[in-house]
Amino acid sequence: MRDYWLSKLFFDLQTPAVADEYRADRKRVLERYPLKPAVRAAVEADDVAALAPLVNPYLLRFYFLVAGMPEDDFLRRIRATGASHSKGVVHG
Repeated sequence: MRDYWLSKLFFDLQTPAVADEYRADRKRVLERYPLKPAVRAAVEADDVAALAPLVNPYLLRFYFLVAGMPEDDFLRRIRATGASHSKGVVHG
């Protein structure tokens, strides 16, 4: 199930000023979003596996780019999650 507030955070980070602010003071920006404690903890821990089922994959990848995770690291982590988070998804 998608998490609205997590998606909103990731979407808002597409604005360069917000992304810069996030990189400078993550906690301050996170305070604006009523994230569930487990979701916020996953964001703070850069837990790709926990966040992957909660947001659109494009927003997820963009978020980790903004957060400064190297592309190779992100891809390794997302591959380690397997396809288990996409079960039940119908395309088309």
